[in-house]
Amino acid sequence: MTICLLKSKIHRATVTDASLDYEGSLTIAADLAEAVGLLAYEKILVGNMSNGERFETYVIYGKKGSGAIELNGATARLGQKGDLLTIMSYTWLDPSEAPHHQPSIIKLGKGNVRC
Repeated sequence: MTICLLKSKIHRATVTDASLDYEGSLTIAADLAEAVGLLAYEKILVGNMSNGERFETYVIYGKKGSGAIELNGATARLGQKGDLLTIMSYTWLDPSEAPHHQPSIIKLGKGNVRC
């Protein structure tokens, strides 16, 4: 048996752009994704704090230091520039590992700078 626990979380990420005419994904500045251990093409769950939408997609790395958080493809219909997102990924663990598990979490402020 395994259980699913939070692995990575980027809290209060501000959408910087949305592009309907792009393959579906969420672009995340590489330094922000790497800070919480998100890999390129990793499946993520996204909660839009501004409108209540929740959706699954995958990570595309954006330019390091750019602060990019971009909704691409169909996800561009689920938010707009300026919306606040919570971006999460999960991992499967043996229950014996759970008491020692710590997710990687960062909180962002204005300009998607780490707080």
